[in-house]
Amino acid sequence: MSDIIEQKKQLVEEIKDKFLASETSVVVDYRGLNVAEVTELRQQLRAEGIEFKVYKNSMTRRAVEAAELNDLSETLVGPSAVAFSNDDVVAPARVLNEFAKKHEALEIKGGVIQGNVATIDQIKELADLPNYEGMVSMLLSVLQAPIRNLAYATQAVADQKEEQGA
Repeated sequence: MSDIIEQKKQLVEEIKDKFLASETSVVVDYRGLNVAEVTELRQQLRAEGIEFKVYKNSMTRRAVEAAELNDLSETLVGPSAVAFSNDDVVAPARVLNEFAKKHEALEIKGGVIQGNVATIDQIKELADLPNYEGMVSMLLSVLQAPIRNLAYATQAVADQKEEQGA
């Protein structure tokens, strides 16, 4: 009996550590998805480096309370799975939101973004952001714009001077 209790305590500690260590954690209701759809979802998440786990709600609630994320407890009703990402803040929200658009059975319940409990709306807003590489690309484009415009202006002045000289 004490072995079972010890195993449950270790599981709660493991879940708590995952919530605290992850950049983003998203809780979903997967009820209604068939085995092939869940397998497809797991493959998409794994490709992005996201861990997708199904835990008993009672264990997850205890872990959430231990991690002081009490507002997340109310989302832990019915079948729940959690997607944890330690690297990319946007990836879990993006992958799950895209999958939910194609498969109505998947429902996003809530989550944790960088240690703060997030609502469904906040997760969906996060899903609309580009990934890290996309953001870096946009930043580089913005940084290059003034130099590019200066080059175009210089070229236009040079062309105008050449026309006047001819």
